[in-house]
Amino acid sequence: MLELSVQPVTDERGDLVSIIVDSVDISERVELERELRQSEELHRVTLNNMTDTVLMTDEDSEYTYVCPNVHFIFGYTADEIRDLGTIEDLLGEDLFDREELAKKGVLKNIETTATDKAGREHTLLVNVREVSIQDGTLLYSCRDITKRKQREQALATLQETTRDFLYAETHQEIAQHVVDDTPDVLGLDASAVYLFDADDNHLQPVAHSQALRDAHGPLPAVHADGGDLTSHSFVENEVLFFEDVHDTDRLTNPATDIRSAAYIPLGNHGVFVAGSTEVGAFDDVTRELTDLLAATAEAALDRISRESQLREQDRELQRQNDQLTTLNRINETIREIDQALVETETREEIDHTVCEHLTADGRFQFAWIGTLDDAGQTVMPQAWAGTDQGYLDTQSFNVSEGTVEPAGRTATTGEVTHVSNIAADLHAASWRKDAISRDFLSVLSVPLVYNDLSYGVLTVYAETPDAFDETVQTVVSELGETIAAAISATERKQALLTTSMTRIEYEVSDQSFVLTQLATAADCTLAYDGGVQQTATENYVFVTVDDAPLDTVVDATDGLTVVEDVQRIRGGDSGGVLRLQLSDPFLATELADHGAVLRSATATTAGTTLVVDLPASIEVRHVTQFLADRFGDLELVSKQTREQASEHGFYASVLDRLTDRQLEVLETAYYSGFFESPRKANGEAVANSLDISPQAFYQHVRTSQRKLFAALVDDHTSIPAQHAD
Repeated sequence: MLELSVQPVTDERGDLVSIIVDSVDISERVELERELRQSEELHRVTLNNMTDTVLMTDEDSEYTYVCPNVHFIFGYTADEIRDLGTIEDLLGEDLFDREELAKKGVLKNIETTATDKAGREHTLLVNVREVSIQDGTLLYSCRDITKRKQREQALATLQETTRDFLYAETHQEIAQHVVDDTPDVLGLDASAVYLFDADDNHLQPVAHSQALRDAHGPLPAVHADGGDLTSHSFVENEVLFFEDVHDTDRLTNPATDIRSAAYIPLGNHGVFVAGSTEVGAFDDVTRELTDLLAATAEAALDRISRESQLREQDRELQRQNDQLTTLNRINETIREIDQALVETETREEIDHTVCEHLTADGRFQFAWIGTLDDAGQTVMPQAWAGTDQGYLDTQSFNVSEGTVEPAGRTATTGEVTHVSNIAADLHAASWRKDAISRDFLSVLSVPLVYNDLSYGVLTVYAETPDAFDETVQTVVSELGETIAAAISATERKQALLTTSMTRIEYEVSDQSFVLTQLATAADCTLAYDGGVQQTATENYVFVTVDDAPLDTVVDATDGLTVVEDVQRIRGGDSGGVLRLQLSDPFLATELADHGAVLRSATATTAGTTLVVDLPASIEVRHVTQFLADRFGDLELVSKQTREQASEHGFYASVLDRLTDRQLEVLETAYYSGFFESPRKANGEAVANSLDISPQAFYQHVRTSQRKLFAALVDDHTSIPAQHAD
């Protein structure tokens, strides 16, 4: 590019003689000017978009230059900054030491605060430098570090919050700390913490700020179904930030004044909610701090959950250890009682032994055993041990539906009665006040029952509440069964030794008795006269049939589930003998367990007559109670006291010598008529009915006869004449 200059040349008269044209290459200068303009534009754009701003003043602090981007920090235009006054009005007096500046030439990172046009306070880092530009002598470069300072302060507060979390012991405390510290950490006043309640599947607002309540209204529990924002954040484990929460369709309270909102899940524990009534309150820093606060809270909640689980495990372990110790002590006591019961010979010894052992180690304060009186209306104490302080004398242990005293109630219901804390309902019954006055704070009463026959009630008291947990209740209940079994065995033993017995006749109308059912179905008379067999898996009974063909009775058994099989022993159209295989033990076997003997049972379509022999050592009411519980419709017809002949001991001696198989063969042969003269059944027929060979049958018979004769001859057992046949 050339620059041309034209110069005219004239003569003396002034006339144009010639023209001089001069050319200069100005390409380089034009390029430099263009680059300068571009540089100035770049500088202007850069200044307008920089967050740092530059100010220059003279010695009187008057502005000589104001950077165009000054509005980024202060919100004012350059002209408005000038109108405010001097730089001291903007940044404050005594910003720096002029002597120090004169010495160093530059001062860096001076921290100060300034207020912008909207009234917001900013924290600035200012560098001051001596210059000589456009009449200016001091250059100020200002950087806004407000957000950084806020973040530093928030992190410091969060650190304090974390320390507070370390001392918290419950989820509720953690939630309250989060809400209390949210204003300092996030600069937001509205916040809440919801904790998940697994029992009812709801998120409960356990802590919230007053500002949130004022802006949003009451905070209800939230169903954890993912329906609203809080629930959705929890169920989906999703962090939610909203510039304006009113823009989402999941907002369940359109009337809320909350605009900006954050929903941060706290793991499996719940949700942290924070918000503001302003739109766009969550910038990058606030979001980061919100996440940090929520993560810290979640970690604290995890710690408390772990510690709670550990404490629960420790408590459970301690409980199991205590339970094991208790069980060992009780089992030791039970073993001692079992060993002592082996040596007892009377009911009185059993009762006293049990009570003394139960109270020996001090675990139980008082124990007693009672039985029903003859009228069956009152429990009468029979034996006791421990510190009763006259308690038994103050009580009447009635047996009735309305009875609340434990011993009377157990006697009434036949079930265990347990009162874990007698003082809990002190005025509900008088017995509680009497018990409390003697330091009885818990009580357990168990029935003494063996083979459906009651032998009384065992009642135990302790001086601490909850002394009878489920394990203790089970062990003491089992002890009650052991005691009842020992009493039953003692009575049976005494029955073998006594010569006095009571014969009782009962009338039974109940159709549940197998002989009554069969007699009614076959329209005949059935009689049991003593033939019963019981093995480990089978129950048999011999019955005599009158007034009906055997086939009719056999056919009638098809409708009875209790009869598993029936076998003809002898007889025909007018009657005979059958052997019934039953699914349950026959009545004679059950009575024998109680020391009683079923002498006969005669069943007709009208009912059944039972004849039962009882040794003098066994109370009639016990057997009557057993039969009444068994049949319901029972009538005691007669009762006679008789002297029992010595054949009872002989009979027991013979039974001890015979095996179950030998007794089965002997009874089958007897009821078949094998021993009658003339014989009604030969050996082959009896063997066939037993499904054995004739040789085996004869061997069993000879062996049984030899044992019978040995009992007669070797033991010199006399047999009364009336039984000699």
